[in-house]
Amino acid sequence: MLNAAVEIAFVMIATALALNIYRLLVGPDTTDRILAFDTLGINSIALLVLYGISTNSTAYFEVALLLALLGFVGTIALCKFLLRGDISE
Repeated sequence: MLNAAVEIAFVMIATALALNIYRLLVGPDTTDRILAFDTLGINSIALLVLYGISTNSTAYFEVALLLALLGFVGTIALCKFLLRGDISE
């Protein structure tokens, strides 16, 4: 039962990743592209966690946590640059 749910989740998140890449490339505005980049990171984290569940390995959960931290910092830096034109003050 769990294997079927993980496989369905893989397909759904892969579809979400494809739609995020489309929005990242075609987005009408820079803010839409930043939001698509952040959502792409979240979906990548979800794929790592699902792969960790399917392989019964805990290493992927640690990698997902590091990716979440880097994605958060990157999104904040991009938004700060967009608002002020400079990252550091």
